[in-house]
Amino acid sequence: CSLVGSEMCIRRRDYTPWLTRALAFIIDILPYVVVHGIGTAILVATQQTACITDVTQYAVNQYCATQNSTVGMVAQWLASIIGLFYLIWNYGYRQGTTGSSVGKSVLKFKVVSELTGQPLGFGMSVVRSLAHFVDAIICFIGFLFPLWDSKRQTLADKIMTTVCLPIDGAERPAVT
Repeated sequence: CSLVGSEMCIRRRDYTPWLTRALAFIIDILPYVVVHGIGTAILVATQQTACITDVTQYAVNQYCATQNSTVGMVAQWLASIIGLFYLIWNYGYRQGTTGSSVGKSVLKFKVVSELTGQPLGFGMSVVRSLAHFVDAIICFIGFLFPLWDSKRQTLADKIMTTVCLPIDGAERPAVT
């Protein structure tokens, strides 16, 4: 049994399972993908193509060039900025203050400090998100650590001393 905060005793089965965490990530990233996809669709749909035909004595050649329109580039940039603000709000502000991002709220679990049992706060929640680069840099193996780790932590969780726990009053998700 390990302690989280000052008085809670947590067993391995009480930590949030890997599949639940993966599903929460998918829910979290969907709004970003949709907004970015709309920007990309506008960019592609408004591309401009110009062609030049070269006629010589022996051949007829056509050379074409495609470039992005101003409208498409502005749409793509706006989508990227809106998406970035969403990610900062979701993983920084929302997860930092409540312990749960949108996806974690849907699946009823939260990220808390292993030492205090409290949400991390805005700054440390952003740092935790950036620490996931450590999980990714080793062929994404760090994201699989919860499958065998006793506290079901990723490498980023170990670096930040965080754990994922069910929200109080909620049943543990049936997904294991």
